[in-house]
Amino acid sequence: MYEKIKHILQHLLPVGFIIKNELKFRFLYYQFYRGRRFHCNICCKQLRKFVRMKNGDKLCPCCGSVSRNRRLWAIIKSDFLADHPKILDFSPSRCLYRVMKRQASIDYTGADYSGYFLADKRLDITCIDEADGSYDVVICYHVLEHIADDRKAIRELYRILKKSGRALIQTPFRQVDMDEDPKTVEPLDRLRRFGHSDHVRMYSVEGLKDRLAQNGFEITIKEFTERNDNPYGFEEKEYVLLLKK
Repeated sequence: MYEKIKHILQHLLPVGFIIKNELKFRFLYYQFYRGRRFHCNICCKQLRKFVRMKNGDKLCPCCGSVSRNRRLWAIIKSDFLADHPKILDFSPSRCLYRVMKRQASIDYTGADYSGYFLADKRLDITCIDEADGSYDVVICYHVLEHIADDRKAIRELYRILKKSGRALIQTPFRQVDMDEDPKTVEPLDRLRRFGHSDHVRMYSVEGLKDRLAQNGFEITIKEFTERNDNPYGFEEKEYVLLLKK
């Protein structure tokens, strides 16, 4: 039902109008999901359930967060808000952009190149128009799988981080070896091979770790496994790569 309503609105209303009024639309929709069993840690609303997406993910009807957004925010709140860090976030989800912009304890900048996301700057991740050592923290969530020259992007992420700066990176992962082929360019072929029409590769956790390490990063792989109750609607098993320069 959620995705059907979203599809109808996108065809009836301009994108700019939808984004401007998104929270009003969502608040109305949220009324059907009020409850006490679940909790969104981004908008702090209590829910009787999350919206179940076609891909199985759990979406908050009030702020639009999906499971990976809520996990990322939990990590940031726990470990990345001290000492007023300067943070650069590539292609941020709208829910996280809004909540982090409200944090007085951080200097937060959202960056996008496509024009699809809420952002403060238009930056190309393979040629970032920022000085060396500009940021304490970089967030690069579900971006690298879209980038043809991901090694160049990784070098740029390393360059703009301050000494001992940190980064959080996640992509879709597969359990076996990485799969990439620059000759696979047709959207349907990419969908079949990489799981999405605009993805250019499928990473494995170890494959991405090795590629990041080759460019100078120290990497810690964080594996999260959830209990059955899972009140925050996190992914049941999830990997996040924590990097240090």
